[in-house]
Amino acid sequence: MHGNEEEHGETMEDEATPWRSKNGEILWSPTHREVVPFFPPPILTPGPTHFAIARISSPETAFDLFFTEEILQLILHFTNLQGRRSVKQWKDVSEEELRAYLGLLILAGMYRSQHESTKCLWNSETGRPIFAASMAQKRFLQINLALRFDDRLSRPERHRREKLAPIIDLWSKWSTRLPKFFNPGRDICIDEQLVPFRGRCSFKQYMPSKPGKYGLKIWALCDVQTSYAWRLQVYTGKSATREVNQGMRVVLQLTDELEGHTVTTDNFFTSFPLAEELQKRRMALVGTLRINKPELPPQLLSVKGREVLSSVFGFSHNKTVVSYVPRKGKNVLLLSTRHREPEVQGSGKKKPQIILDYNRCKGAVDHLDQVCGTYSCRRQTRRWPMCLFYHMLDVSCYNAYMLFTAVDPGWNSTKNYRRRLFLEEVGRALVTPAMAARKCLPRGPFAASLVLKASRQVHGQEEEEEEEEEEEEGPQPGASRKRKQCALCTQRRRFVQ
Repeated sequence: MHGNEEEHGETMEDEATPWRSKNGEILWSPTHREVVPFFPPPILTPGPTHFAIARISSPETAFDLFFTEEILQLILHFTNLQGRRSVKQWKDVSEEELRAYLGLLILAGMYRSQHESTKCLWNSETGRPIFAASMAQKRFLQINLALRFDDRLSRPERHRREKLAPIIDLWSKWSTRLPKFFNPGRDICIDEQLVPFRGRCSFKQYMPSKPGKYGLKIWALCDVQTSYAWRLQVYTGKSATREVNQGMRVVLQLTDELEGHTVTTDNFFTSFPLAEELQKRRMALVGTLRINKPELPPQLLSVKGREVLSSVFGFSHNKTVVSYVPRKGKNVLLLSTRHREPEVQGSGKKKPQIILDYNRCKGAVDHLDQVCGTYSCRRQTRRWPMCLFYHMLDVSCYNAYMLFTAVDPGWNSTKNYRRRLFLEEVGRALVTPAMAARKCLPRGPFAASLVLKASRQVHGQEEEEEEEEEEEEGPQPGASRKRKQCALCTQRRRFVQ
């Protein structure tokens, strides 16, 4: 009996003995007896903000939140400036034409025609009639050729200070609007995106784990439940001075103005200094860790002799680290400032609760990439600003869809292709005014019928508004009723009273 008591006493002492980290600054306890309980602070009600709800009445109005008149005027100014310089017989682009251009890009993405040539899209036999009905192919190519977001002549001087000079003004105006319309939920995810591009660019990145492999890297913060892109930041390459702990800087910049949320990151971003900084902002961190962190104790790094599917926990005052062995010789390390107990799955692979929560939240940015790529409006281009512009359009369409369906949950709720219907409605709403304003009918009979239909729709609305005004004013004595232009006629006629 004495021997058993002595062995049991030694085991209890070993369990209570703290583990010292490799740098000797942190003491880790194998038990959670002395940890401080975690109480998440309150957050704003997740979902669209009151500012967005008051302005959304249709899919088109949801899209207009991101591409405002100010943004369109910026594009118009520099596009017309470039067109006058480089395109013969240039005719200035109007706001109506620019919206139609955006609508055609969205429709091309909705039809999954991003790899189709422009000639095929406008073909009367193999293409879609709505393209020829909205705009002539030559005009579309002119706008596409002249589309600019800055003054090309002043670019070299600005490029010395800012690598994003060709699109920085547009990107700044657009990206600052993303957080205004949505409050993220409790869980948010930060990861990297890769916008595929193989042309010339000084900060093009190679990422073999991504489908495109080459492209422009963007740091993204997304809401876990909806994958709403809340904040984006373009990575422009290494700075002149060597940057230490880049991942920490990115997370702190993206989470600025947030409080009370749980941030999920991978091992590129996760670090102990980051966890402490986020705790000062009343935020929690859950993420995978690299084994070279000096704050880890040796007891969590060695997996020799450990059973498969076993978990070892280490607790400090307000942090938890877990070491999980999914297979022989493999060690998975995670850090959490939200979990304070050694919870492990009862069956199956016996994963710790920290890993289950991490797996649930880690794919928000990847899901955003997937949904944007499904109906992407990207076209082949050699200019990286255009590549970034297409990505802005894709993200805007997805964010607008999430806002609109949150404001009107019953819209086409029984259909499983709601996003496709949303993109189609946005694209048609953008091209209809330009379609109705065409002076000459296109050659194709189906395209011509679409133009006449749009003309009747627009003119019918105008006539209804005029009749309502006349009814409000009442008939004036001695005034005769004026004859109106027929909606089907293409030439204007003079009527004799």
